[in-house]
Amino acid sequence: MTTNQIPFLAQARTLHGQLRASRETAPAAFVRAVLQQVASPDSYAPIETSRGRFFVAFNERGVSAIDEAADETEFEDWFRGRLGRRARRVDALPRRLEHPLRRRLEGDRRARVRVDLSGITPFERDVLEKTAHIPHGEVRPYAWVAREIGRPRAVRAVGTALAHNPIPLVIPCHRVVRSDGTIGQYGLGGPERKRQFLTEEGVPLPELQSLAAAGIRYLGSDTTSIFCLPTCHDARRTTARHLVTFRSAEESFAAGYRPCMHCRPVAAQVAA
Repeated sequence: MTTNQIPFLAQARTLHGQLRASRETAPAAFVRAVLQQVASPDSYAPIETSRGRFFVAFNERGVSAIDEAADETEFEDWFRGRLGRRARRVDALPRRLEHPLRRRLEGDRRARVRVDLSGITPFERDVLEKTAHIPHGEVRPYAWVAREIGRPRAVRAVGTALAHNPIPLVIPCHRVVRSDGTIGQYGLGGPERKRQFLTEEGVPLPELQSLAAAGIRYLGSDTTSIFCLPTCHDARRTTARHLVTFRSAEESFAAGYRPCMHCRPVAAQVAA
């Protein structure tokens, strides 16, 4: 060792000691986020469907985001702002994912697509998981979702969570509407796009709006003494001869009717 090297080694030891003294344990949330990025980064690619061109982000857990962004930069900015992480561009979606996803985006309700809901709040996850179970061709009020997840006063928050749904169409937030019969907002192209998707599923939108304008919230059958939400498949099988209308759940109960076990209409009590 030369004389010139001694001061350098002393400085290195001092710096090393300072670094060790300044070490702090990283927050658990930060560690999880870093590990998630390293172990399973999101990738994305475009997909062409009969409903248009979508950008789709995915990882090993499933589809993490879908959007109709104008270009890659817009999608990457939207994805980072919505989920708090980055997505890298790849040439194409994996074959195992592309086929069922294309079917689902084109309206095939039988196609099964795995999703990844990490990056959203527990409340948002509850809202989206409940929304995912609304049947094809039916709609539910925002208040129904709020009551079903045990948060009856959180109707406005439910609307916000649905407006920020990162996986539209796969999680059918377009099937949630206002109690007054109007469509409500929609993050994937606005109300007109929402109207298009519901019409394609066979939802009778003009009839719903007429019922709402008349103050009618529920339909009953005088043969079963059961009342339903207007788009419930049980209600739609009731012939006009046996159809009874109600303005409130209280009116239904007073007439001796009981709520449908399929659509659970009493969950729609709170006005949206």
